[in-house]
Amino acid sequence: MDHFYVMKFRKWKRYAVVVLLAFFAAIFLWFERDGTFSVLSSNESLALTKGNADEPDIALTFNISWGEEKVHDILDKLEQHQVQATFFVSGEWAERHPEILEDITEQEHELGMLGYRYESYLDQELDEVRKDLLEAKDVFDKLGYEDIDLLRPPNGHFKEEIIELAEEQGFTVTHWNVNPNDWENPGTQQITNVVMEQTSNGDIILLHASDSVKQTAEALQTILPGLKNKDFQFVTITELINQAHAESKLAD
Repeated sequence: MDHFYVMKFRKWKRYAVVVLLAFFAAIFLWFERDGTFSVLSSNESLALTKGNADEPDIALTFNISWGEEKVHDILDKLEQHQVQATFFVSGEWAERHPEILEDITEQEHELGMLGYRYESYLDQELDEVRKDLLEAKDVFDKLGYEDIDLLRPPNGHFKEEIIELAEEQGFTVTHWNVNPNDWENPGTQQITNVVMEQTSNGDIILLHASDSVKQTAEALQTILPGLKNKDFQFVTITELINQAHAESKLAD
């Protein structure tokens, strides 16, 4: 009889282990959908994902890695509503479109980097990531933008070692916490709803200005005045960082 209970216990134990593994796998896949799986840091290396939750400041950010058409519509909307944003662009794109980079900075928007080739850093060795960062920095330096210190890794993919490497080179790794996945073109109303419903104090909003986006500029026509009507204030990422109580956490 004792042997029976031992076998039954072992069977139950194996079942429990399988259930737990399935549970954690489900959690991982859930967060991995939009690249915002958050973990605790073992040291002081952090990525900015949110500003001060006690202040109504929010940061609107745009990623650009290819194309030259849609960005102009977005710049027009930002100018129309007098909103400052932060644009993260790849070095490769900057090389090809220096005149658009001038348009962005002339409207007093902030610049950040997406690396050089916009290839996931998780698929590269650390030395390759270092080379990509140096190549991107060299491009921006030659174009006259020597003071860029914001980095958003390609696809938002990074880990602690990448953050440490970026910090060694003087970069602040910047993530986001509001993401309507506008690059998938889910519909203007869907983009608008996600941003309007999910945005709160200190949030960093991720949008795109590459040619893949077809509905973002139109969504901004509602989003920009709508967030202002909620008493939010648009600031750059640097302004968000400079707030005395800005919160950071490691994001993977």
